[in-house]
Amino acid sequence: MWDDTFPSFLIGLREGLEGGLIVSILVATLAKADARSRLPQVWTGVLAAIALAMSFGAVLTFTAASLSATAQETFGGTLSLIAVAFVTAMVFWMRRSARSLSGEIKEKVTGALSMGAGVLILTSFLAVGREGLETALFLWTTAQAAGGSAGPLTGAAVGLVLSAVLCWGLYRRVLKINLTKFFTATGAVLIVIAAGVLGYGLRDLQEGGVLPGKAAYAVDLSGSVDAGSWYSTLVQGVFNLTPTMTWLQVVGYVGYLTVVMTLFVRGVRVTAPKTAPGETTPAPDTRTPARRRPAWAVPVAVVTVPALLAGLAVALGRPKPATAQPVAVSAKECGKGFTAPKPGRQTFQMHNTGDKTSEVYLVDPATNAVYGEIEGLAPGTTRALVATVDGGTYAWRCVPTGGGAVTSKSVRVSGGRGSKAVIPLSEHELAGPLAQYRAYVDKGLTTLVAQTRTLADDIRHDHLGRARADWLTAHRTYTSLGAAYGTFENYDQKIDGRADGLPGGVHDKDFTGFLRVEYGLWHGESAASLTAPGRQLAADAAGLRNAFPHQDFAPSDLPLRSHEILENTLQFELTGDTDEGSGTGLATADANLAGTRELITVLKPLLAARSTELLPTVEADMARLQKLLDAAHHGSSWTPVGQLDEAARARVDGATGRLLEDLAPVPDLLEIRKSA
Repeated sequence: MWDDTFPSFLIGLREGLEGGLIVSILVATLAKADARSRLPQVWTGVLAAIALAMSFGAVLTFTAASLSATAQETFGGTLSLIAVAFVTAMVFWMRRSARSLSGEIKEKVTGALSMGAGVLILTSFLAVGREGLETALFLWTTAQAAGGSAGPLTGAAVGLVLSAVLCWGLYRRVLKINLTKFFTATGAVLIVIAAGVLGYGLRDLQEGGVLPGKAAYAVDLSGSVDAGSWYSTLVQGVFNLTPTMTWLQVVGYVGYLTVVMTLFVRGVRVTAPKTAPGETTPAPDTRTPARRRPAWAVPVAVVTVPALLAGLAVALGRPKPATAQPVAVSAKECGKGFTAPKPGRQTFQMHNTGDKTSEVYLVDPATNAVYGEIEGLAPGTTRALVATVDGGTYAWRCVPTGGGAVTSKSVRVSGGRGSKAVIPLSEHELAGPLAQYRAYVDKGLTTLVAQTRTLADDIRHDHLGRARADWLTAHRTYTSLGAAYGTFENYDQKIDGRADGLPGGVHDKDFTGFLRVEYGLWHGESAASLTAPGRQLAADAAGLRNAFPHQDFAPSDLPLRSHEILENTLQFELTGDTDEGSGTGLATADANLAGTRELITVLKPLLAARSTELLPTVEADMARLQKLLDAAHHGSSWTPVGQLDEAARARVDGATGRLLEDLAPVPDLLEIRKSA
């Protein structure tokens, strides 16, 4: 958690020390002026400033939570840029004012002593309030960058506590700190951290669609740097530098760091003004007010008012569940009750008033684009459908079981932005890609039959060295056909089944196929004992080749398998679970990647029409993983998974996991929808 804790610790320490020094100077000035009776007024102003800062943080948090994902990116990115501006100004201000801070505050306090209590409260409130708002804003942005980690809050708390101890020591003259050097050193570190926050904010704005260049990467080290390692996590947490950064992020980071750090280092130190000879402190105002108010009234008020204002802002900014529209779903009443919603995130209560289970879609009737859907809405039931709407035309499309699609009257919505729709896909549109992939599998099975026969002949003639090489060739051919596994039915268990669950394990009579032959070839079995398994493997491959043209290959399997092939790779091959002695798990992973690439190729036209960013991202991920696998390929041999060093293995796992994450939207984008 140290990586997320340090930036917030530094902010808490520095801002806490700034605020604490201001409070210490206020208290010392009053004590010197023999006006300790006015101290409650100082603490009231400080308390009000703290309440304002906490209320401000609450408003930021709850406001962001009520926004759509795209709007959250834009909101967070904008506040990150504002936080960078505040921190930059604060660094230069403290560098310039560190020496003269005490004199300036004393001058304001002595002036306030001759005026009413409200002026002293306001003086302390303004002096501390700015530090509190800066702290709340910067901590919020660092917490956003850290995700759900508790590190930022922990670091800030430790920093604030330590700053309080230091301020107490300075006030009591127990400690001596060269504040000019302290603020100079921490200022330089904060500039580096702020540069990272700037890069993070620019990336958020790119993700939110405000700035261009989301897929234009200037730096991509994910193939050689494990994003989950301790050192990578530390750099990301402290400096907000990630293994992949866009050109805009890099230019913003380097430009800010170069310009601001240069100005900071070359800054001119300002000498604190000297007190004029003979200057005296005005006598405190000792007038007794005509009517004394309760001592607790003002402190309670200054805490309660900001909290109430923050609660009001949150309440007004959050969507009200009670406004959810009730909408009927049936063949006769599809969309009944639907009126034009306001732009933004909306909740619709979909109630099936018919006698058949139905699917219902929120669509653009002109393009059939889908903004939200519910499947399997049973008669008499109600379920919530949440969708983000913006300017455009919307209608409901109800599809009862066994019936045709019924579209409601359309409504027009004006304004708004940020909603994303899915272009519906019909089974007919998958027919072309399915035919292409079936041809690919058919060709691969023909090759497999020839290769397994060669392998069986090698074993029968006791050419076991040649058999090991031919085994790997044939096995890679089979595993490259990954998207068809579900279609192979029982043949997959016969040809590539594992020994897991069999009573006899690897010695069980039902353990057959490639892994059975692999076990024998790499565990010293004789050609005589392997002849029957080799012959059986060749026969099963030929049986599959003959059966495949008559097997049912569901079109919906294509998008689904795009994710599942490498999911199995990560679970089995990259853990060594399917290695029966050959140490070729990475070779199998390479073949699985080839099968995934072929599948994405046939689906490319459909994906390109539905997501402009997915294909470039996935292709970059596949190239990254391919490079890592190629590094483990040495002529005719492969590095076993178990012999990879920890860093190399983490890189392969990380690249595979990232590719899986980026492939995850494919099944949803290419789901066959009856709304089409």
